[in-house]
Amino acid sequence: MVAPSRAPKAPAPTKRSPNARTSKTQAPKTRIGTWLARPLASFHLIVTIAFLLTVLGLVMVLSSSSVESYANDGSAYALFLPQLMYAGLGAALFYIALWIPVRVLRKWSFPAFAVCMVLLALVLIPGVGTLAQGSRRWLMIGPISVQPSELVKVALALWGAHLLASRRREGRGSLVEILVPLVPAGLIACALVILQPNLSTTIALGIILAALLWYGGLPLKVFGSIVVGGIVAAGVLALSAGYRSNRVRAFFNPSEDPQGINYQARQASFSLADGGIFGRGLGQSRAKWSYLPNAHNDFIFAIIGEELGLLGCLAVLGLFGLFVYTGLRIAARSVDPFLRLLTATATTWILGQAMINIGYVIGLLPVTGLQLPLVSAGGSSLAITLFMFGVLANAARHEPEAIAALHAGQDGPISRMLRLPKPEPYAPVSASSTRATAVRRAQERSRSSRGQGSAPVKYQSGQRSSKAKTPPRAGNPRTQRGEREPDRFGQGQSRGSGRTADNRRGQPARGQGTRTRGQRQAGRGERGSGERGNRW
Repeated sequence: MVAPSRAPKAPAPTKRSPNARTSKTQAPKTRIGTWLARPLASFHLIVTIAFLLTVLGLVMVLSSSSVESYANDGSAYALFLPQLMYAGLGAALFYIALWIPVRVLRKWSFPAFAVCMVLLALVLIPGVGTLAQGSRRWLMIGPISVQPSELVKVALALWGAHLLASRRREGRGSLVEILVPLVPAGLIACALVILQPNLSTTIALGIILAALLWYGGLPLKVFGSIVVGGIVAAGVLALSAGYRSNRVRAFFNPSEDPQGINYQARQASFSLADGGIFGRGLGQSRAKWSYLPNAHNDFIFAIIGEELGLLGCLAVLGLFGLFVYTGLRIAARSVDPFLRLLTATATTWILGQAMINIGYVIGLLPVTGLQLPLVSAGGSSLAITLFMFGVLANAARHEPEAIAALHAGQDGPISRMLRLPKPEPYAPVSASSTRATAVRRAQERSRSSRGQGSAPVKYQSGQRSSKAKTPPRAGNPRTQRGEREPDRFGQGQSRGSGRTADNRRGQPARGQGTRTRGQRQAGRGERGSGERGNRW
């Protein structure tokens, strides 16, 4: 007898927790997302990007300058060795920036900016500033040449972020207080730089100033007017000098004078085309054999395209794109208004400088002379940019998740190797001592206006008070014992302005119904009104 076939049993329904779906959507889906969710991901990204760009820059400076160095100085390393020395100096500045507390950066931001302004004025004096290629841009300090215009970029970013963050926290966010004194000081710095003359650094200072105003919450109409005015001023300056007007004319007429004003731009285009997709190979460039002027400096991106090809150019663009993502990520995660403004401004500045350099190399913009950050030859620019990367890495360690992880001992291998100190959490109350002073003064004025000073008034014999003393209300043991009741700020306050036993359900006591103007402004400042109005 054949046994009847049995249908296979359906699998037992698995029980799913009600939160299973939400936990699946909240969990990262990829390994990249899991890694980016780590507390110190931004810090590791900034350190990695700075290292890769610096190493790439050193390799390409050696490759692009070896022929010219050997022809002029008899050594292929004549231009590379100073760049390597400044890279070591920049690494030291990067490490110092990781150690500097945020409060120290804010405290010394204005003195640093003032010193940079003095240096900008000194470099214009004949005999003090070094004249090279028709410009006075360098100061010789022993064997080291310093370019003050590079220092003032960092100083302006630090001081501007500190100024705007302080005024926002104090509730002073009017249009005039945003513009003054930041815009006049920035314009004076631009004027001193343009007198060297140095239009490229002036453009970089303009980018920093515009970024500070944008992220600081300047109204869109006013910001647009300032940007249009800056573009018009840059156009006038570009046409004011002969070599600048030649560059603008060469941009609008690429076929005009191919052996003159268009020679450099045409040779850069030939180098990019010669590289193809994979490039000719490292060190195999033809343009560096005196065909492309400034191949190791302004036009180093053309040498990258020729030797490493399109893939090498895309790798450089990818590194700068990753830098922009990381910088804006740090700014969005920071709770300190100063760090938000500083990181967003520094990211915009470095990105703008890189895009302008790449733009005029590939023919999309007129030649300006702005260097490719961390890649082009230039000692002062390399060291100062590495210091700025160190400040960004320091800001990444001040993210709330990073602070919690570092204080819990999850500092990671890089922090342990560098022996970095643990970051200090952001404390808005302690950082605003002026606001606390305003609160105390408002309380004192309020008490004196109601005749409730803390010191008792003494009367001479035979005199009577103009106000009769009100006996303490029955049923309030505090006032019967002569004690002072705590007010809303945690300080003692006499009866009539505090909350007594008869109004514990929320009714205001006599004398408390109206707050003074100073107390209302102080209360708004303590609730964080200073952080409203910016782009973050």
